[in-house]
Amino acid sequence: QVQLVESGGGLVQAGTSLRLSCQSSGGTFSNNGVGWFRQAPGKEREFVAGINWNGGNTIYADIVKGRFTISRDRYKKTVSLQMSSLRSEDTAVYYCASSLRASISSAKDTYRYWGQGTQVTVSS
Repeated sequence: QVQLVESGGGLVQAGTSLRLSCQSSGGTFSNNGVGWFRQAPGKEREFVAGINWNGGNTIYADIVKGRFTISRDRYKKTVSLQMSSLRSEDTAVYYCASSLRASISSAKDTYRYWGQGTQVTVSS
């Protein structure tokens, strides 16, 4: 069983940066792909970024490409999401999720374990 805890959310102004962190415990987190998703009020949970087991491959949603960077530290069992040039439309609850696969995917149903989420609010 993998437990995930997100941190780093907050209220920031548009154009600034924020770094989210996902700390894992238990299970085989370091051998699996990890994704960041987000859910805004009244909207579906959507894929943001993903990273494979060793950090060698990453994928991003088009809307965050060039602004967000995902990375991981396998030894510390953490995955981070560096968010820059934040926009009001980035406001959402951000979730970290761990897959049962070593590869990465943007599909929600490939992720088995989810954190509780951290709120990011971007004021314009």
